[in-house]
Amino acid sequence: MTAPPDLANLAPAAVDIPTRDRLGVEGAGHPPRILILYGSLRPQSFSRKLALEAERLLRHFGAETRVFDPNDLPLLDSVKPDHPKVQQIREWSQWSEGQVWVSPERHGTLTAVFKNQIDWLPLEIGSVRPTQGRTLAVMQVCGGSQSFNVVNALRQLGRWMRMVTIPNQSSVPKAWQEFDDEGRMKPSPYYDRVVDVMEELVKFTLLTRDRSEYLTSRYSERKGDLAAAALAEAAGAVE
Repeated sequence: MTAPPDLANLAPAAVDIPTRDRLGVEGAGHPPRILILYGSLRPQSFSRKLALEAERLLRHFGAETRVFDPNDLPLLDSVKPDHPKVQQIREWSQWSEGQVWVSPERHGTLTAVFKNQIDWLPLEIGSVRPTQGRTLAVMQVCGGSQSFNVVNALRQLGRWMRMVTIPNQSSVPKAWQEFDDEGRMKPSPYYDRVVDVMEELVKFTLLTRDRSEYLTSRYSERKGDLAAAALAEAAGAVE
């Protein structure tokens, strides 16, 4: 097997395309649906370049992808939720079965551009977080030496959004050295790690997407639902 022209850095013999059969899972047969978010508005954004590199790999692994462009997304609460860009990110998040979050490190943490995208996702719709149960891969780019501040912060954020964050992650130091003039990531151990992360994300998405409702079902919430139903019945709201 040879690598496709747009993935010339892949070693074909080492590539493993995840499938439902190999994972021993049944359920939905459509390609995993992955939403990719990145955290910079710069024309030469390295987080965008890494996001697009991730998209190429995900498509090679059989996923359907969408990359959200944060340009023109207003600041949280500066417009009503019916703004087209707000509607787009909410609809795409609902569409997704997994997500990739990529942010530069700014002042030791993720950027406001990235956080604004997450802040526009409602905390709940009908008492359920719209990101609940979706898989998540986290990556960051650094202008200098390698850091893990952003991926750690993204993991915390993913946990708050009740997402299934995969074990692997990627941090690309001195990102300006890792991409060529065409915006493509150069072959390196950092590129190999990105391949690892995308392969793992597809695997975890295939494993969990048809089971996410059960996996994220919680005793405390079921108990609360029973109490609410009993209260409604006692009040005569339920026949």
